Amino acid sequence: MDKATILLVDDEDDLLSLWTLRLENAGYRVVTARSGEEAMAVFSASPPQLVITDLRMEKMNGLNLYEAIRKVNTSIPVLIITAHGSIPEAVDATQKGVFAFLTKPIDGKILLAEIERALRAASSGGAAMAATWRKGIISRSAIMEQLLDKVRLVARSNASVLIRGQSGTGKELLAKALHRASDRAEKPFVPVNCSAIPEALLESELFGHAKGSFSGADRAYEGLFRAADNGTLFLDEIGDMPLPLQVKLLRVLQEKQVRPVGDTVPIDVNVRIISATHQNLEQRVAENRFREDLYYRLNVVTLEVPPLQDRREDIPMLVEHFLSLFNEQNDRTIVGFSPEAMDALLEAPWPGNIRQLQNVVEQAAALSTTDLIPVNLISSALREETVKILSFDEARFEFGQRYLVRLLQMTGGNVARAARIAERNRTDFYKILNRHHISPHLFKNER
Repeated sequence: MDKATILLVDDEDDLLSLWTLRLENAGYRVVTARSGEEAMAVFSASPPQLVITDLRMEKMNGLNLYEAIRKVNTSIPVLIITAHGSIPEAVDATQKGVFAFLTKPIDGKILLAEIERALRAASSGGAAMAATWRKGIISRSAIMEQLLDKVRLVARSNASVLIRGQSGTGKELLAKALHRASDRAEKPFVPVNCSAIPEALLESELFGHAKGSFSGADRAYEGLFRAADNGTLFLDEIGDMPLPLQVKLLRVLQEKQVRPVGDTVPIDVNVRIISATHQNLEQRVAENRFREDLYYRLNVVTLEVPPLQDRREDIPMLVEHFLSLFNEQNDRTIVGFSPEAMDALLEAPWPGNIRQLQNVVEQAAALSTTDLIPVNLISSALREETVKILSFDEARFEFGQRYLVRLLQMTGGNVARAARIAERNRTDFYKILNRHHISPHLFKNER
């Protein structure tokens, strides 16, 4: 199995080199930073599975770095190392949530044991699960990595999960990932779109029916709850479920039994419920269009899928993925998009999110007569005015580092192109990158 990526932070070059070598020899992938500020830039560019940091560093010390990391990711474990260890510091660090506090000189075996313990605690097996449980989720953005960390954590329990997000953001894909990361992974994952099934049929579809229970019921039907027994039932667009059926669903969730239409004998079911909606359920509860008791039963854990406009750095990867699928399905050999076409894709507002992006890519590819898709086909497919990415001066200063990271992720570390989008000449742009402790090479050929 693949080993995890570790971010190693120390302002002493000799120690940084020594521990990098030892960790790489142990099979880990190591990225390094020589200050807390540089560490946050590296972290934002590509979140690791574990952070190991020295405590005593200038400006941003180890605890300050830990607190900065926690603002963007609450689940990645952090180990703090210092030559100046003390009981008060250790107590303070562990109370704040630091996974371990180790004092120099460190025994290599102890450090490796702590790393393995931290990775097991964080992900029940660490990064090696990524190839299976999150299959199909195309992303490298920090906001999606944070969401996936939450998915991995909540997957350990049987708590009901409500996935929120705009249409087209990939809520069902996230539900499947949660199912695959759980101990129900080998059991069925059964999706049902509550808005796509007529109200008269939805009860029978969910709970089943007995033979002869209504006109046309010429045979018994077990229903989707029983089909998902010991697995996961995904109730998409739960906000559209009719009120009378909400009452029956609540009863099933409380009693863990279903009663097929036309039958009097309840049947035990063991099903984990994941529901999803793009609607404001709180408002629907206030309008008496959604039961408050059902809302709280479903909303034990909430996961919010970000819109595509908040994860634009994922667009190049998504575009490449969709174009590859198109080529495979249509026996085409389209190479990619012109720089102007890619800029248009990066700058579009994407109200339809990933689903809209896929449609645009497929439409432009289908109409392209060349191996490189031109910008006019993208503009035509979008059918609306694109929105320019903010220049650097327009971005709020405190989000400058995140802004620059996103630019370099979108351009694959191409400084000239990133500078053009930020409306700066290359010389000025390099100075801005240096002020924000960002190295363009971190983003080269990132996948």
